[in-house]
Amino acid sequence: MDQFNGKNAETLIEMSPAGDETGDIAVITGIAGESPGEDNGPYYDPSNSSREGEIPGNSEVLSTTTETASLIHGPTKVMQRKHLLFVNRRFRIDKQIHSKDSVFFCDGVRRIDFILSYVDDPKDAEKKMERRKEFEMNLMKTGLELETENKDDSEDGKTYFTKIHAPWDVLATYAEVMHIKVPIKENDIPQARENPFDWLLKPFRLNPAIINPEPDYFTAPFSKQRQELFLINDQETFFSPSTRNRIVYYILSRCKYATEDGKRKFGIKRLLNNGTYTAAFPLHDCRYWKKSHDPKSENERYTLYKEWARFGRFYKEQPLHLIRKYYGEKIGIYFAWLGFYTEMLGIAGAVGFICFLYGCITKDGNIWSEEICDAELGGKIIMCPLCYDCDFWRLNTTCESTKNSHLFDNAATLFFAVFMGIWVTLFLELWKRRQAKLEYEWDLVDFEEEQQQLQIRPEYEAKCKHYKKNPVTQEPEPYIPISDQALRSCVSGATVLFWIFLILICIIAVIVYRLSMYATFAKITVNMEKVRYIGTFFTPQMATSVTASVLNFIIIMILNYFYERVAIWITDLEIPRTHLEYENRLTMKMFLFQFVNYYSSCFYVAFFKGKFIGHPGDYNRLFGIWRNEECDPGGCLIELTTQLTIIMAGKQIWGNIQESFLPWVKNWWVSRNARHHPERLYSRWEQDHDLQDMGQLGLFYEYLEMVIQFGFVTLFVASFPLAPVLALLNNIIEIRVDAWKFITQFKRPMAAKAHSIGIWHQILNGVAVFSVVTNAFIVAFTSDMIPRLVYMYAYSENPRLPMQGYINNSLSIASVSKIHPNLERNSEILTCRYKDYRYPAGHPSEYKHNMQFWHILAAKMAFIIILEHVVFLVKFAIAALIPDVPSEVKARIKREKYLTQKILHEYELNKLRETLAGSGNCAGNKEVSVQAEKVELLSEQL
Repeated sequence: MDQFNGKNAETLIEMSPAGDETGDIAVITGIAGESPGEDNGPYYDPSNSSREGEIPGNSEVLSTTTETASLIHGPTKVMQRKHLLFVNRRFRIDKQIHSKDSVFFCDGVRRIDFILSYVDDPKDAEKKMERRKEFEMNLMKTGLELETENKDDSEDGKTYFTKIHAPWDVLATYAEVMHIKVPIKENDIPQARENPFDWLLKPFRLNPAIINPEPDYFTAPFSKQRQELFLINDQETFFSPSTRNRIVYYILSRCKYATEDGKRKFGIKRLLNNGTYTAAFPLHDCRYWKKSHDPKSENERYTLYKEWARFGRFYKEQPLHLIRKYYGEKIGIYFAWLGFYTEMLGIAGAVGFICFLYGCITKDGNIWSEEICDAELGGKIIMCPLCYDCDFWRLNTTCESTKNSHLFDNAATLFFAVFMGIWVTLFLELWKRRQAKLEYEWDLVDFEEEQQQLQIRPEYEAKCKHYKKNPVTQEPEPYIPISDQALRSCVSGATVLFWIFLILICIIAVIVYRLSMYATFAKITVNMEKVRYIGTFFTPQMATSVTASVLNFIIIMILNYFYERVAIWITDLEIPRTHLEYENRLTMKMFLFQFVNYYSSCFYVAFFKGKFIGHPGDYNRLFGIWRNEECDPGGCLIELTTQLTIIMAGKQIWGNIQESFLPWVKNWWVSRNARHHPERLYSRWEQDHDLQDMGQLGLFYEYLEMVIQFGFVTLFVASFPLAPVLALLNNIIEIRVDAWKFITQFKRPMAAKAHSIGIWHQILNGVAVFSVVTNAFIVAFTSDMIPRLVYMYAYSENPRLPMQGYINNSLSIASVSKIHPNLERNSEILTCRYKDYRYPAGHPSEYKHNMQFWHILAAKMAFIIILEHVVFLVKFAIAALIPDVPSEVKARIKREKYLTQKILHEYELNKLRETLAGSGNCAGNKEVSVQAEKVELLSEQL
């Protein structure tokens, strides 16, 4: 690797000239370097065209230069052209019999590692052609082989396809540059003992050949000088297709295509942005619904579809190693995390469902619900009017809603809140262990962040006008002055604050809707019979909550649609330096916005609704107009549950439709004509070109969706124990929908490495900590658990039935004369009741909070402090007791490092002995002997 250490990270390696062992590649460079007007040039000259739309330099010569390299080594240009003409004729014959549904060049031998597509765009046509010419010529200088399909052969008659093949010498060179680990010896470490209960999981297991498509090897970074050390059975298959396309994309992202205004322009991403190329992608290896006819095709896409992407396999484990092999580690780690999260949701869902069953069983047996429903108790309690023009109503009209509230507001609520605080810690800690195991199995232990992620973004270079010398490389590099950065950050921050402020305005608008509709629904209570009929299903509070939740969900979706584009725009405005920095900044902006957007209405219901009401005759009003909402006599918890259910379920249903149905419709429309073509004519590259592009932020949106769901599951779970059940059901579908989408609807993405879920783990950890606080406040302030406990232990007068009389105790008394003068016409009703703890009318401290209110408030604050400290203590204890890396994995990592270094040292030792045996110089022999002894000593120490 020393030969590459001195090179700039952005510089590509040009293959050696003719006469070396890679001489035929140098011949390609020579041919590609000729002027574009000649018949063997790689680009089209309109003045020399014999047929409209034909590109003789692309479709024929580029595909045959490597075939004729051994023939034309040394002869004159005339002889070169004769050989090319001969091979071109043979090429045309082969092309007629070669199926286009293939991942190989027309010779059927060289694998297609990447596809570039472009069209004849009249806008800046000459400039784009020159860029392509320079770009492809430089690609060939690196040793890549190109073959271009004429637009007349494409389905739409407009698109050219340039196929790229990386020969062995290029793969070997850049595998060393990129520190790609490859097998040196089959792993001889015994596998962990099987669990005796594994037979119970047998129905959920896949075929071992699918779960582990490759044997486990000891690996080491590839070295071109030590090729005999590695297990190279076949050079064509030694590097997997995903590794090959990663190497090619590494070259494409660094290849120069022009020098404009004194600055070097490079990278396929820029060429895609400016329209020089329309697409760049690696190929799927076959159609997803059937195997390829080519016996050399791996058919991994078909296997993944059959065993993973079909919903009928929802109960089976995921073939993570095959996913990683086909798509790369970055996508593999996402599905590993999603699968693990779903498994853990199974535990939380089971406990939550048991808590819900407890609520169902005790629904009809709790005393406070019976008192409300009793005609002799709740039926005789007259409640104060719900609005200015409303009439009185009877407490028993809320019978059904109170019983329904008990489903979620019961003793199990406290237990489940504590359980979820522990569950979320176990989830994060156990995921670290699972991640560490995957790092070992996927050779990511010594992984450094993908160089591609740390590479300077082309957009950064394009917009930077200032340069400074890098203190390490002593090369000039672009930078943005601090003043410019500060200005951009201020604009970005102001934009984010503006959108958050816009969300809050929308929330206030929904609150105004709730208050106005609350009065409208409450006016129905004028006729008591109607109240009884409607109250069987909905109280005014419930009707308002349901309609407001639906309206709020619609607003959330609309704001999301626009803010996604705004977030990308302001992140681009900041001009982040690297791809990793770009993703992290966008992640924080999107999560902050969606956190406020999705959760703000839930925070309102949980912590503000019904808390600042005032009292009859002196109600608090929003903007002095709308009277603040009251909670149902049974509490606000059922309304929070309704809000969560509608938003969470609606988001999941809409998300699945958006993820699966829309890409399917787009692909159906794009390929509506071509899909009826015979397989031999509808080429593999055209099939993939018609698919949707996942884009650079494809996984970002997948993670964001799951993290928002994680917030619903953890932040408000005390009010809705069924949230983990809904999330579990959604994720079972989500895994298969995502798999189906990746396999059938998306182009094959560029393989990329990743050893973790990145910044998302920090966000999850922050949500987990915050969830302890929110759930403690929900139990204390949103549910009626603390008031009931205070009454039971401090104010109950019936030791045998301590909750008897609770409803009467929780309702204060107001004088009708102070509510509204018009109500005095009803002489039968002199007082009414309202939910609060205040002194009654006529008391020296009338309408002021009584002592029980302050006892309850003190109990709530004490409960929050105690619960938070207990849960946090348990969380930190669990985090400290569970090591991030399993001891077994630590031992296997040390063992593998030891054996790998031993193999490498033995290899060097043997080379030294060979040198010693072939050397006749005594002094040299003595020096080699000393080196050999040092290597032996080091080997013994290892």
